[in-house]
Amino acid sequence: MPHNNMKETKENKKRIVIIDDEALTCKRLETALSKHGYEVYSFTKGYSALLFIEDNLCDLVISDIRLKDIDGLELLERLKDICSSLPVILITGYASIPGAVEATKKGAYYYLPKPFHIKDLHKIVEKALNESLGIEICKEKLKIKKQPFFAGLVGESLAMKKLYETIEKVAPLDCNVLIEGETGTGKELIARAIHSLSPRKNNPFVAFNCGALSEDLAANELFGHEKEAFTGAVSKRIGLLETANYGTLFLDEIGECSPLLQVKLLRVIQERQFYRLGGTKPVNIDIRIIAATNRNLKKMIKNGYFREDLYYRLNVINIKVPPLRERKEDIPALIRYFLERYNKKFKKEVYQVEASVVKVLLNYSFPGNVRELENIIEQAVALCENKILKLEDLPPDLKLMDKTYNKNILPLKEYEKQYIKNILYLTGFNQKETAKILGISRTTLWRKMKELNITKNVDLSK
Repeated sequence: MPHNNMKETKENKKRIVIIDDEALTCKRLETALSKHGYEVYSFTKGYSALLFIEDNLCDLVISDIRLKDIDGLELLERLKDICSSLPVILITGYASIPGAVEATKKGAYYYLPKPFHIKDLHKIVEKALNESLGIEICKEKLKIKKQPFFAGLVGESLAMKKLYETIEKVAPLDCNVLIEGETGTGKELIARAIHSLSPRKNNPFVAFNCGALSEDLAANELFGHEKEAFTGAVSKRIGLLETANYGTLFLDEIGECSPLLQVKLLRVIQERQFYRLGGTKPVNIDIRIIAATNRNLKKMIKNGYFREDLYYRLNVINIKVPPLRERKEDIPALIRYFLERYNKKFKKEVYQVEASVVKVLLNYSFPGNVRELENIIEQAVALCENKILKLEDLPPDLKLMDKTYNKNILPLKEYEKQYIKNILYLTGFNQKETAKILGISRTTLWRKMKELNITKNVDLSK
């Protein structure tokens, strides 16, 4: 258990973790640093400290190099895995130049020989805290990780876990992103998640639907206009590009952009500046663009409907969102999530769902994806007159499915075949990785593939 001198924890206090196998040293440092207003926790074991930091994070770590349960340099590496921006001050009673060099190479902020004066340590601590950058991003990641769902996205299927990993990798990189997926798969939620985990998170996130307005109105919305630029322009108007400055501009349905608007957007991306309608002075901007589409842009390029150069400017990182029919194991979690949302909205108390309802929804193909499921649950909760969601609360076409779903249920072997095929597809037909995910040996996987007639030419449509 950690020792903590602070009776009250304030959000603005910097949190420091001290790790030293000598309890007296921990106590001395904890008392001294607490007097300077820090929230201080101390541990005599490295692994206990790691667990605490994984769950709570901190702003700075002071650790002895020689610990009983873990080497200080290994601990340093583990801390950097948790948050690469975390400043770590290593203290040692066995200081050496090679030791200092190795610690610095592994990312230590400072290598401080024992004994040292508390004043000297405090100066180093203050300097490290002032210079540390990116720690807020780590805290935001932890905050999101602690939530039952990832940044508004719901699901724990393998496909969604891979998506979350991609979002975490892409978010800190200041580059454009193209999100591809069917309607209703949550592309804007993904864009918002990337923004919330990026260094631009404290600046605006501005969403614009490229297919919602005519070409002229879309240009006016994006670029704004000068006073008297056209009839009715009685004053200067700032467009969405300027509104999103230093933040993120989300261009939904980018495939619906007119050819002229595509040219203008390409120029914005290349030049990082634009002209308001009727303007003569360029406006400089610093934005990240995340675009999304449910169209096949490569096919549109081939047919001359979308600019190839714009495609490559937007498609620096590509994220493909899986449709709901490919992650049906997430449906129960989504049902619970939407039940809670619409119980609050309609002030209802529907907390149970009949098994027949879940069966029907698991056997439905959801062409409208998560958005369609949300609409179904919203309607069902609104109509439900008791505390259990029943088949009679579902839309008529789904109720009808209940009479026929038994005919559509696949035999167990077929389910097994489909599941193995999906995992093989996700791993690029890497049998070693597939066997690891399935929790079986490669020999067992090979035997099952032979038994179920699964070949390398995986056809997921079957």
